[in-house]
Amino acid sequence: MTNCWIIYNGSLISEKFVDQANLMAEAVKKYNVEPVVLKNCDVMMNLQIDLEDRPDFVIFLDKDVLLGQFLKQQGIPVFNDPDIIETCDNKAKQYLKLSQANIPIPKTIIAPKIYKNFSIKQTGYFEKVIAQLKLPMIIKEGHGSFGMKVYLIETEEQFYEKVEELNGVDFVFQEFIASSKGRDIRVNIVGEEVVAAMYRHSETDFRANITNGGTAERVELTEKQINIAKQAAKALGAEYAGVDLLFGKNEEPIVCEVNAAAHIRNIYNVTGVNVGEKLTEYILRKLAL
Repeated sequence: MTNCWIIYNGSLISEKFVDQANLMAEAVKKYNVEPVVLKNCDVMMNLQIDLEDRPDFVIFLDKDVLLGQFLKQQGIPVFNDPDIIETCDNKAKQYLKLSQANIPIPKTIIAPKIYKNFSIKQTGYFEKVIAQLKLPMIIKEGHGSFGMKVYLIETEEQFYEKVEELNGVDFVFQEFIASSKGRDIRVNIVGEEVVAAMYRHSETDFRANITNGGTAERVELTEKQINIAKQAAKALGAEYAGVDLLFGKNEEPIVCEVNAAAHIRNIYNVTGVNVGEKLTEYILRKLAL
């Protein structure tokens, strides 16, 4: 019988991570695949010992890219590929690739590397950033999920306080898309196809994430939204992705970011589509299992 591992992070205490793994497990069972749900710490990365009882494939719901690389090195197909997860997990790397592929993104400046306890405040660099992007703007840390570590900067005082706080951290400066304040669209891609989408909106926060208090509903995508979402996932090589789209001044789609380990519970609750089923179909077809 075909079997797979579904891996999530064992250090995260929120039940939503276990729920994500269990929802994915329900999906694979419908295709006669036997799932084994594991924490990342359940798999010992002993480089001297080959894994025993290896699965036919792994659905990787974590950002432990070293574990993903270890499994890949053992010859096990991993979805998404850990290289893709690593690129998507670093916003700066992600925007470099999206820009290279001419995907519409907010105007973005990648912050230079600044070592902790040091500063470039006297160089004039930050004044140039403000002059080019204007205030308000977004400062976004390289690593963050669920809208966390994303900051709306409205004053120069907030700006300088935040950049000094982030010394030693990868981050980007980004244009604030005021026309999309508190609203976006999450598009789930599997393979190169859109399988589900929802419109998210918030009356209390500039971010639309449900985790931050937003609400969601079904949405019919325009052809342009479909094409941009698919192009964004393809540019990053993501076989399974949650693409977040913003609304430009004329409602044109702008890619906010691409998630390579996107959660599927909220979109299931809103649309009734278990994205895990679509992913399982895709994997079995690709691996000819």
